[in-house]
Amino acid sequence: MDGVQSSYKWKILALVVLTNILVIAMPSMGMAVLAKDISQDLDLSLVQIGIVWGISSLPAILTTLLGGAIGDKVGAKRVLIVSTLLAGLLGAARGLASDFTSMTMLVILFGSVTPFVSMNGIKTVGQWFPSRQLGLANGVFSVGMGLGFLLGSLLSATTFSPLLGGWRNVLIVYGLAGALLSLAWLTTRTAPSQAPTHGHTLPLRTAIIQVGRLKNIWLLGLMLFGIGGCIQGVLGYLPLYLRGLGWEAIRADGALSAFHTISTIFVMPIAFWSDRLGSRKGLLLSTCLLVVLGSGLLAFTRGSLIWVAVLVTGFARDGIMAVYTTMVYETEGVELIHAGTAVGLTMAIGGLGNVLAPPLGNSLAVFWPGAPFVLWSALALVGVLCLSRVKVHQWEHEASAERGAHGK
Repeated sequence: MDGVQSSYKWKILALVVLTNILVIAMPSMGMAVLAKDISQDLDLSLVQIGIVWGISSLPAILTTLLGGAIGDKVGAKRVLIVSTLLAGLLGAARGLASDFTSMTMLVILFGSVTPFVSMNGIKTVGQWFPSRQLGLANGVFSVGMGLGFLLGSLLSATTFSPLLGGWRNVLIVYGLAGALLSLAWLTTRTAPSQAPTHGHTLPLRTAIIQVGRLKNIWLLGLMLFGIGGCIQGVLGYLPLYLRGLGWEAIRADGALSAFHTISTIFVMPIAFWSDRLGSRKGLLLSTCLLVVLGSGLLAFTRGSLIWVAVLVTGFARDGIMAVYTTMVYETEGVELIHAGTAVGLTMAIGGLGNVLAPPLGNSLAVFWPGAPFVLWSALALVGVLCLSRVKVHQWEHEASAERGAHGK
């Protein structure tokens, strides 16, 4: 039975990954590379593009927290069945937008549902995998997200848009494909018997209050505010910035693809190192500093050096998310039964950075095209400073002591 369950957990992980690729990653990144076509069709300004790109994170500030908490309460599988269907249909509806107002409203609705998918996907992984494999499992999850972002940036504008007849049909096809995955979740087993179930949870309000008292949760959320806001701003602005420098569309979109490619390549080594080195915080600090450096360099580099800055910025994006998620799970006072609430609270805080960073950065472009990158790099540095204040988990102290003993 254990062997069957051990095999089945990998099937569950594969479905979680596929769901996040088709429901969230590809539809979201498709908006970035299709931004020029969308802006021309709907007559959007640069600031309006920034709003459309970042506004999906506004409802996520609330629904990310609710998505995790409700999953803790009623069960992740139930939430995934409903939210996957709704997110797919709302993602498809973006292809029907007629102007800035309708697109903004549809993006807000889409962004209000996707956290229910991501939060309960993360919770499902935590329910099926033991702690010794959790870093690896979260790494696979992040690889999937990175792959989805890569495919979305690589194929949406240059392949799917010409093939399907424009940006509207691309978004519609993405959405309908994602919605169909709700049928797959209907057929899955519930979480393993040893994992906490919704019958043992605290009331929703009590769970939120309990998790909200943990200092490390707030510090990790503020880290995500800075790092996530920086990356969100860079991803939305970079293709437009490069086209403004005279790059051809396929080359500008290729920079995004390079960003996602290197992130996907290194996420598993970073997740593996976080399990083996015994210092998740130290590894996370190092990788976050690369985001600060790379995003700042984008403001000042030209020619081939832009590729270097893009690769430095993207090197650890997905790895950061894998290690951060594991650190939230391991925070003292967070049990698996409240993992969804804890991850939801940190991502809600981080979502505020995703909302504010793109339009604020884009608004500075009228003074100097490189100014947005300077702002986003400074924001990432704030995130690093917050991370430096996080108290490490006892697991890290024990691992450090063990390494010291082996050294002697």
